[in-house]
Amino acid sequence: MQNTGIYKLSLKEYENLFDKQYVSLCLFANNYISDLEVSKDLVQDVFIKIWEYKIKFQSENSIKSYLYTSVKNKSLDYLKNKRVKTTDYFSIAEMEKLETEPFFLSEVVISETSSIIEQAINTLPNKCAIIIRMSIKNFTNSQIAEELNISINTVKTQKKIAYKKLRPLLKDHFILIAFIFDNLN
Repeated sequence: MQNTGIYKLSLKEYENLFDKQYVSLCLFANNYISDLEVSKDLVQDVFIKIWEYKIKFQSENSIKSYLYTSVKNKSLDYLKNKRVKTTDYFSIAEMEKLETEPFFLSEVVISETSSIIEQAINTLPNKCAIIIRMSIKNFTNSQIAEELNISINTVKTQKKIAYKKLRPLLKDHFILIAFIFDNLN
């Protein structure tokens, strides 16, 4: 993709963008909607709009900004429409919180960081990846060992291998990851 000037995405660039951003955007929408199937539909609608209307962008950053803003707006529209159809599904205060810039920015950072972490985990050997994912979900070493029918020492060894491989992949994203884990607690 070009870095300057206005341009339209080629089919290949569009497919790459979809492949790269789809999961993150679905998770992002799900933070608003709490329904993964509806979230997927909303994200697909955004991508269809980009393709059908041949929307042009200034840069890769403007594409991401457009995607996240569009998904946020679609999600809020969905919630407002759902609120009208059902009795007080979301209070006005809850809707106002979802519409704030800090909530939006926080969810974008969480979504992007989750995607970076997931890409790094996907580079690990299968057993390491499974153990790290379970660890992220707050499973203890003994729970992981019991669930996977392996020894606690194997869990510890696999975690060491994973950390050793993840550290260089995630070192440039340390601030983002620290921000996410700080805000989750």
